[in-house]
Amino acid sequence: MSRFAHFVAIDWSGARGSRHRGIALAWCGAGRAAPRLVTPPHGLWSRTAVLDWLLCAAPPDALIGFDLGPSLPFADRGAFFPGWDASPGDARGLWSLVETLCGGEPDLGAAGFADHPGAAPHFRRHGGRTGEAFGGGRGRFRVTEYAQAAQGLKPYSNLNLVGAAQVGKASLAGMRLFHALGGRLPLWPFDPLPERGSAMVEIYTAIAARDAGRPPHRAKMRSLAELNAGLAMLGSAPVPGDGPIDDHRSDALLSAAWLRAVASREALWHPAGLNPAIAATEGWTFGVV
Repeated sequence: MSRFAHFVAIDWSGARGSRHRGIALAWCGAGRAAPRLVTPPHGLWSRTAVLDWLLCAAPPDALIGFDLGPSLPFADRGAFFPGWDASPGDARGLWSLVETLCGGEPDLGAAGFADHPGAAPHFRRHGGRTGEAFGGGRGRFRVTEYAQAAQGLKPYSNLNLVGAAQVGKASLAGMRLFHALGGRLPLWPFDPLPERGSAMVEIYTAIAARDAGRPPHRAKMRSLAELNAGLAMLGSAPVPGDGPIDDHRSDALLSAAWLRAVASREALWHPAGLNPAIAATEGWTFGVV
């Protein structure tokens, strides 16, 4: 039985602007009751509203999953940005660097980070601008992303900012959120899992979909019937209603129920590829063993 009493999943966005259709936040308690969406203020979530919710309204003893990458590849080359004197030595230093360069952007945005001359060579950006240090093919991966690929998933490099499936923009914006939290909520594995209280983890919604019986090429659920079939696989009661649902909300709802279903699995907290150096620099995706 998990020590957590509540389970929260956040489908995040790195889009420009201050209100985001791509952000959804879902919550469920222990047991099997259906997960529920948290209603955003002013109709749509902003990233700063999510930050405020985490600090002021999140339920106690919650396991909170973010669908983003809280760091960038480090282990493959011994640095986030080889050749750049400002390249930090750990993830918290990276979050601080993103804040320093992007602190003027509204709503925890970080769109300009990859345009900095020191960072640009390492990113794939729009307009066919792929930096010479991006790496071949799909780009550089973190150790956890290599482990994802070994499990049959199709991860994307957090240094890729192009395409509908990229997560790089959301990851950079998430780094500003984690910097703003300032350690007030521990983020595993950068912080050790506390014996009590709430904690945050990185999630990959495709893992929740896989565990809910969705094939890799149909991980997204765009109807309540599809969502409820997945929830049933995770031991959850169905969400009321029928008809269509956007994949941001369905990802958040399913992932909250998935966190509830798997949080007590000790193996997920002790993946084989995770060591202290990786925990300090790259982090790890919860659910990858």
